Amino acid sequence: MTIDDVALRVADALNAARVPFMLVGGFSSNYHGIPRSTKDADFVVQLGAPLSGEFARTLGPEFEAEPQLSFETNTGTQRQEFRVAGTLFKVEVFRLSGDAHDEERFRRRQAVMVDGHQVFFPTAEDVIVWKLRWARSKDRDDVRAVMGVQGEKLDWPYIEGWCERHGTRALLEQIRRTVPKL
Repeated sequence: MTIDDVALRVADALNAARVPFMLVGGFSSNYHGIPRSTKDADFVVQLGAPLSGEFARTLGPEFEAEPQLSFETNTGTQRQEFRVAGTLFKVEVFRLSGDAHDEERFRRRQAVMVDGHQVFFPTAEDVIVWKLRWARSKDRDDVRAVMGVQGEKLDWPYIEGWCERHGTRALLEQIRRTVPKL
């Protein structure tokens, strides 16, 4: 089983359970930018409680749920983890937070068909804004890749507005200067 198979299986299970979701992290930057490898699939779900045991059974026996929820300091929300037996893969499921941008990117998410599976992704603009908030080296590379691929299609006033609110505008401009014009 590949990490792509894992992500699609989780997306199918969330759709079957009628849990609103979006696939974020490396998968969303791969979708809008230049693909890179990743060993996890990150989902944001709109759900008031942890995913049920029924959900874990829908995924199958190779998915092992961590028994404890954890608190994610960057997002200010709870995270539930699933490990995939026999692999280094894991799935992190974050509850949608009350953060204004988190709610807005969830509202703006887009349905996409991937190999016959319905998956929801944040917009390219929201990938950029969110990854600038994390600002790890790989996040900066992802921002650069999304900017390079999406180019003129990006809604720059939207991105700039959120970056002003988050205090990441200087970092946005620093990265933007390094992206070659297409």
